[in-house]
Amino acid sequence: MLELISHVVRISARRDRTEINAAMVDALMDMFSPRELVIYRCYAGKFRTVVYACAGHGEHGPYLRNAYLPDRRFCNPIERDALLNQCRRERSSVIDFLPDGSHRIVFPVMRMDEPIYLIDLQLSDEFSSDQRVALMGLIEYFGNHIALLDYGEADTLTGLASRKTFDKHLFELLGQAASDALVGGEQSRARRSSTGSGNHWLAVCDIDHFKSINDNHGHLMGDEVLIMLAQVMRHAFRFDDQLFRFGGEEFIALLQPTDQASAQMTLERFRSEVEKTVFSRVGHVTVSVGFSRLMPNDTPTDVIDRADEALYYAKRHGRNRVDCYEALIEAGSIEAKEIAKGEVELF
Repeated sequence: MLELISHVVRISARRDRTEINAAMVDALMDMFSPRELVIYRCYAGKFRTVVYACAGHGEHGPYLRNAYLPDRRFCNPIERDALLNQCRRERSSVIDFLPDGSHRIVFPVMRMDEPIYLIDLQLSDEFSSDQRVALMGLIEYFGNHIALLDYGEADTLTGLASRKTFDKHLFELLGQAASDALVGGEQSRARRSSTGSGNHWLAVCDIDHFKSINDNHGHLMGDEVLIMLAQVMRHAFRFDDQLFRFGGEEFIALLQPTDQASAQMTLERFRSEVEKTVFSRVGHVTVSVGFSRLMPNDTPTDVIDRADEALYYAKRHGRNRVDCYEALIEAGSIEAKEIAKGEVELF
């Protein structure tokens, strides 16, 4: 019991998903000595669920990956693993007895009737009933702690990540871009090939004429539009794109590495889905989007300013459209912005 309390205290001291996963792996290995252990983060999409092996302990020892930025090398459709898929369908723990006498058991951590994590352990047949109760208690605590963390990081209205978490995630992406630029060569190419060639992109999305929605229909209906827009965003973007409510009617999407044409296509899909959606008594709503790629020497202000410049261009030229800052520069439609370090970007 003291051992369990000690590990619960260590987990509760963490305020970051990656650190919580690390503390959970330590607890599971120390208390239950599984032969193998994987903590999967689950991303439930409109058409499929993807699982990301973000932490665990295997034949080469423990491993830990960024829980906020899924590495596609370690992501798979859940259907590829029958036991994981069974756990998702049944929404309860499932077990499989292996030929060597051990057994594999998967526990779900649920939210809104969908698993957000799956904890996959291979255990010996000497695993006692008391240990099983302790294990289930630890996993339940892990889920509750993640829920509290999510509550603190999420926008209370839409459920998307909030403005206060945006800077942390953007700095991680900028650090990754800078690291790739410094490393270069084969390691950089390997990273890019694992995620899809191209750059990260930041898009600023703004609801057109939102003030008139509030004025004509009231703020409650305005809030309903924001909630429905967040739902459209979740379905329109890829599982590993990061979505934020930045404030008011403004949303931000951080796109995983891709080329400019694919980024444009993703954002156009989102714009089109919004245009086709009927927003309760409001009717049809449109969005304007401006986006720009993340550069290795960027600050958050740099990339947001560029995306905003493209957004303002979209607003000035009819709204309900997607514009890319780099494409506008190349076409001569706008002038390159002078960035904070006193340098002018060249393309």
